[in-house]
Amino acid sequence: MAKERVISNDAARLIALAKVNDALAGGSSLRASLQRVLQLLDRRDSVVCSSITLLNPDSGLLQVEASEGLTPVGRSARYAIGEGVTGRVVESGRPVIVPRASKEPTFLNRARRKNLDRRDISFICVPIKTRTKPVGALSIDLPFEKGRDYQSYVRVLDVVASMIAQAIRVNHLVDAERQRLVDENVHLRGELKQRYDFSNIVGTSRPMQQVYAQVAQVAGVNTTVLVRGESGTGKELIAHAIHYNSPRAKKPFIKVSCAALPDSLIESELFGYEKGAFTGAQGRKKGRFELAHGGTLFLDEIGDLNPSTQVKLLRVLQEREFERLGGTESVKVNVRLIAASNADLEKAIAAGTFREDLHYRLNVFAIFVPPLRERKTDILLLADHFLDRYAVEHGKHVKRISTPAIDMLMAYHWPGNVRELENAIERAVLVCDGSVIHAHDLPPSLQTGEASGTVMSLSLSDAVEAYEKDLIEDALKATRGNRVRAATLLQSTDRIVSYKVKKYDIDCARYHTALTPGGST
Repeated sequence: MAKERVISNDAARLIALAKVNDALAGGSSLRASLQRVLQLLDRRDSVVCSSITLLNPDSGLLQVEASEGLTPVGRSARYAIGEGVTGRVVESGRPVIVPRASKEPTFLNRARRKNLDRRDISFICVPIKTRTKPVGALSIDLPFEKGRDYQSYVRVLDVVASMIAQAIRVNHLVDAERQRLVDENVHLRGELKQRYDFSNIVGTSRPMQQVYAQVAQVAGVNTTVLVRGESGTGKELIAHAIHYNSPRAKKPFIKVSCAALPDSLIESELFGYEKGAFTGAQGRKKGRFELAHGGTLFLDEIGDLNPSTQVKLLRVLQEREFERLGGTESVKVNVRLIAASNADLEKAIAAGTFREDLHYRLNVFAIFVPPLRERKTDILLLADHFLDRYAVEHGKHVKRISTPAIDMLMAYHWPGNVRELENAIERAVLVCDGSVIHAHDLPPSLQTGEASGTVMSLSLSDAVEAYEKDLIEDALKATRGNRVRAATLLQSTDRIVSYKVKKYDIDCARYHTALTPGGST
């Protein structure tokens, strides 16, 4: 019978230890897990009081982290290392057994145990050690019994203390990683804000100065912004600059390329979906609008949105709410919208592919980013900027661009704008053998017909007409679409300019509000 009792007790202890392990691995907070461990211990062997005391690294004192059976005064008790029985256990790293607490002079009873005056107790305390360094103590109070096998309790408590130590170590690692991520996030946000400060955007030309002024005007408010410009002009960069110089800078900046997503996915990406909304929808998913809550949503190539999504987007702009795909619950969001397009939205409206009312909602404050050919003075600044960046990135000792190469850069028309210039300089840095970029290091597309083996595809008359059209468009842009003033600027007559406008199918109206807030181009 005695042997069976021992086996039964051992089995019960193993079950209890398994439950302790589950409590520590349950995913709750550390304090909640420790409290659960003590509750499991108190259910065995008539435990009348228990506590887990941990070292506070800031104060250097031991304080009660979790307890069962302590008074409020006891739970607020503090111990110095080496003070009292608990302090000695932490200092020595060895367990201490006090068979009769009333007979132990070092037993401080700061926990204010109510039972100490009514009946005697036994006090068992074991160290909690992480990598051999004590960080706290686990203690229990038992009713005093003569002949009690205290060592069996110590063995069990040692195992529990080891489990607690591992849980503490994991918790510290998680906290450290969480803090690292927070610090990294703060650092990255600071870098982004610095990187996208509009004062750091390269360009000193007059058209870009106008862009900077507009960004400064609109950054501090929540107005919807429409950024217009050819592909590669830096519309996304402008959107970043607006966000990171706004009160929303610490909130998310979410970007969506409307052209990159198929029509079947764009709605679910923007607005999210509910479980069962379509085949494969295994659960609820937040859309980009929800992810951008409190921050900014950047919709690139807005002109490529399909009509049904345009309707939903219009409602969001009007009501600041929407429903997820397959859902009926309205989701309210606080999002600033910045849209961008390289398409002629006015032509899309005329063709019936873009909603006019949506255009009105988007076009509250329009910013036109000029093509590189209209800001020739910025080419060298940009080239030097990209040269410095990619020389460092690729570990090259390229210092400057030769004069013939500069002439080639200045003579080129840059249909791909800043993006094409950046790619050209990066390629030149990669192929350059010395410290100077020469003309032959530049892409073949920049070479002359003789150097590249290509020939002029336009006839002389076609080339003249193309040049003439560019001159007229530049004059109309400078005069806000006024043909009479454009004719004066070109040293011509209104009759001749009007004839040429009709001949080249130039829309003067698109220049009426060029480069002005709220303009259409």
